[in-house]
Amino acid sequence: MSKVMLEVNELTTKYITRFQENIYAVDHVSLKVEEGKSLGIAGESGCGKSTLALSLMGYYFPPLHYTSGEIIIDGQKISGMDPDKVRKSVLGQEIAYIPQAAMNALNPTQKVIHFIEDVIREHEPATKREIYERAKELFETVGLPESTLQKYPVELSGGMKQRTVIAIAVLLSPKVLIADEPTSALDVTSQKKVIKMIKQLMEYGLIDSLIFITHELPLLYNVTDDIMVMYAGQIVEKAATEEAVFDPLHPYAKGLMGSIIVPEEGVREHELTAIPGVPPNLKDPPSGCRFAARCQYVQPRCKTRSVALREVGGGRAYRCIFSEEVLREAYKDA
Repeated sequence: MSKVMLEVNELTTKYITRFQENIYAVDHVSLKVEEGKSLGIAGESGCGKSTLALSLMGYYFPPLHYTSGEIIIDGQKISGMDPDKVRKSVLGQEIAYIPQAAMNALNPTQKVIHFIEDVIREHEPATKREIYERAKELFETVGLPESTLQKYPVELSGGMKQRTVIAIAVLLSPKVLIADEPTSALDVTSQKKVIKMIKQLMEYGLIDSLIFITHELPLLYNVTDDIMVMYAGQIVEKAATEEAVFDPLHPYAKGLMGSIIVPEEGVREHELTAIPGVPPNLKDPPSGCRFAARCQYVQPRCKTRSVALREVGGGRAYRCIFSEEVLREAYKDA
């Protein structure tokens, strides 16, 4: 049986507005990522993906607050842990994060090597020579030239900045790496290089498991083993990547797949469709299915009946009142 590197049980986190309103951006989310495996998290902007990433890192600063649930990394429970201990002994070593705006994550006044020195010394004592040799070896391993270490961020292209930030994120060989939309704002060539580099991190043993976040569900086809689709703070579908991309069950996952085309090998041609409407306001979420107002298959009971995740075997689940058979028949007739 594979070792579970990250386990999340019923995690709930919220934003508290200045008017003391509670916005549950992560609502009873549970997931597992095994050693050597990668999980993709997909959904449109505002569905809770990045908030989930910050929550998994224990990065709770107002207005974001932890509410309930467990986060366990390699058997160690970090939810509820002292923030200073999280920063010193968990972040970077147990779990690391590539931010959504990774190209702006480097200090523009520092050379790359000086930024790396600050990162390593935050966690362990080391000489400049030791740090340089360590950084040089890592950069060469992931295909970055040694000269990158002596450059300022302004001297690097967007793709080079992105790959540099990824390399820095794995300096301490974290067990879990979270990549939050790492290919956004990059041209296709740079995207391919970043994807290749992220896949190699696990092959080289620099990380044990990966969470890859994006709003482009088909992009995950060549990166992840499993996919979790989020909508309005909730999980609406969990499946193996092949199933999630080519045979989605939840109407939102189906619409998400149909609304995007990515020129990647292995992604089949399909007719583009659009998802009407906008996600609900989480200050006052619907009492029934949160996707009901945008779903073309909606029934009156969808708007009033609480909908739980429906387990269908093989680790697959979806949040809908309709059976697999009914949904597939509806998609066939659409």
